[in-house]
Amino acid sequence: MPGILYVVATPIGNLEDVTLRALRTLREVSVIAAEDTRRTARLLQHYSISTRTTSLHEHNERSKTPSLVARMAAGESIALVSDAGTPVVSDPGMHLVAAAHAAGIRVVPIPGASAAVAALSSSGLAEHEFLFLGFPPNRTAARRRWLEKVADERRVLIIYEAPHRIQATLEDMLAVLGDRTVALGRELTKAHEELVVRPISTILQLPFQQRGEFTLVISGNRPNAVAAKAIPSAQSLSLEFGQLTSTGGASRRQGLKTLALKYDMSAREVFALLEAAKISGE
Repeated sequence: MPGILYVVATPIGNLEDVTLRALRTLREVSVIAAEDTRRTARLLQHYSISTRTTSLHEHNERSKTPSLVARMAAGESIALVSDAGTPVVSDPGMHLVAAAHAAGIRVVPIPGASAAVAALSSSGLAEHEFLFLGFPPNRTAARRRWLEKVADERRVLIIYEAPHRIQATLEDMLAVLGDRTVALGRELTKAHEELVVRPISTILQLPFQQRGEFTLVISGNRPNAVAAKAIPSAQSLSLEFGQLTSTGGASRRQGLKTLALKYDMSAREVFALLEAAKISGE
């Protein structure tokens, strides 16, 4: 009887974010196919799991898949894990999963942590639909063409980015997508996690650490938004808000609503710009 391929989600940072089912599965399988055996070893050691590991990464996945499928066909069960989060989602493992299906081997997902879902759920931008895009291209020209393809997309966008490219990617997003509201998550679930929800232009002015993996949740394109009306600067918006609430007699809530309607923005975006004006001392 053939074995089973378990696709096991592991923590994205905090080792406590692993399910009891995942731990049991990792103990019971014959071998764990890991993107980086050294990183997986930390999790296994923490929970006193002695199951053997073998590497399965983007450079050897195609060559190692046949032998792993053969082992499962012979009755062994294998757990597939990535460095962090859910395997195959912007991580290796697709070829092994597809080959297992083709060979008639049962594939069982063991759900758990996902940086994309964690960032989306805590962003305040979650709507009924979203589009996960993974990592953008490395080079500027290719990245801008990639962004242009989704510039008119109305769904929330979710992307991952490496620390050494985050600044350039944010600048390209501002140029191609406009000054959208973005939830920028860094080192999610870890001791020094950050989650900043601001317009892109404001985020670019903030002093944030360019270390650790980034997850970005980007508001979708709205019809007749921003392109038809230029987004005011934080300074001018703050002055206008002051006029409405001080001399105009409007409440803070009314002032936010008035400016949101005037500039076709959400009240959250208006509030973020007003907060940015406070931070910069304007």
